[in-house]
Amino acid sequence: MYWDQKIETMERGELEKLQLARLGRTLERAKQSEHYGRLFGQMKLATEKIRTLADVQELPLTTKDDLRELWPYGFLACSRDELVRMHSSSGTTGRATVIFHTASDIAAWTDLLARSMYMTGMRRSDVFQNMMTYGLFTGGLGFHYGAEKIGALVIPAGAGNSKRQIQLIRDFETTAVHIIPSYALHLSTVFEETGCDPRRDTKLRLAFLGAEPHSEKMRRKIEAFYGFKAFNSYGLSEMNGPGMAFECPEQNGMHIWEDNFIVEIIDPETLKPLPDGEEGELVTTTLLREGMPILRYRTKDLTRIIPGPCPCGRTHRRIERIKGRTDDMMILKGVNIFPIQIEKKLMEVPGVGTNFLIILDREGYNDQMTVKVEVRKEYFGGDLSQLETLRRRIVEELKSDILISPKVDLVEPDSLPKSEGKAKRVIDNRKD
Repeated sequence: MYWDQKIETMERGELEKLQLARLGRTLERAKQSEHYGRLFGQMKLATEKIRTLADVQELPLTTKDDLRELWPYGFLACSRDELVRMHSSSGTTGRATVIFHTASDIAAWTDLLARSMYMTGMRRSDVFQNMMTYGLFTGGLGFHYGAEKIGALVIPAGAGNSKRQIQLIRDFETTAVHIIPSYALHLSTVFEETGCDPRRDTKLRLAFLGAEPHSEKMRRKIEAFYGFKAFNSYGLSEMNGPGMAFECPEQNGMHIWEDNFIVEIIDPETLKPLPDGEEGELVTTTLLREGMPILRYRTKDLTRIIPGPCPCGRTHRRIERIKGRTDDMMILKGVNIFPIQIEKKLMEVPGVGTNFLIILDREGYNDQMTVKVEVRKEYFGGDLSQLETLRRRIVEELKSDILISPKVDLVEPDSLPKSEGKAKRVIDNRKD
């Protein structure tokens, strides 16, 4: 049940003592970097005065812009001779951020992935097919190393090439996969096209979903099709990558591994801390990173700490699934809308397919939202009144949640752009 029972079930007081001790060592190391060394000097910050976890709020916040401005080595806290690997973010919102790792950093990250996957029931007898992109993206190698540490047979399939993925699953009797949620839905259509039923024709029993926010409805839809248990995971390249937080068998929130990270929830406007249970922006501090420690990193991800203990027995606190990012939020006619709200409602409507796209336009002084939705083939084969009935239902379902009436266009399966990485859900054509 436990990869490391002592750490995973550590009494809260002892866990917080461990965090504080590791924080002290992290601050001393961080001072060696150009960024924090200069910042601590400007703030006249004496790191030895950080005596409690509450004192973390005295430390400076770190942003993605900080990492970009000091590209590439401004956060490095060790000699470059000690580094063994570099990873980077996708760079979809600007210049990519880079993270450097020592051998010790890679070992600690690998142990977190092994701990996470073992928690869900993965064992050395499993065959693990990794359908994530390898290379600078952290998802591929992170899970790969973790699965190997457990002792599982790893198939480094990489992303895309759906028919080959299915062949590998069948031929090598894959039991566990790592996959992006939107790609899992796309792959389900390829299973149907090839006449292969994953429940009947494969040995699949576990899936690890990550890299993009997804709703509980989408998770349940994926589980229903494949017949496996799908576990949500969380990570970002600035905090190693996947394995920062992971669902246990309860599937009710993701345990943040607090022996490796300090987490806070802050109000993204006031930057003030919020109590457990209140939704805000996740802020994280590394505790074991040697090559490039990062303090109070603003993730831009919106979530909350779930109050109370988890029935699984682990004492590390849980975060709720990510609602979205502060920079993903769309403001339309004064209403704040997140793509995951659209997804959640669409997944509740029978007949809806596996892909959708939100397009924002401005007509005169009015903002307009169009939601293009793939629906099943049979809606295009005969009575078009059924198509119109479905379209109206989708409009009403979306209006009930986002409070405005979008234009809805129903399109045939596989007609919207596909992506091997994170799904692109929003195209904003509005001019400021």
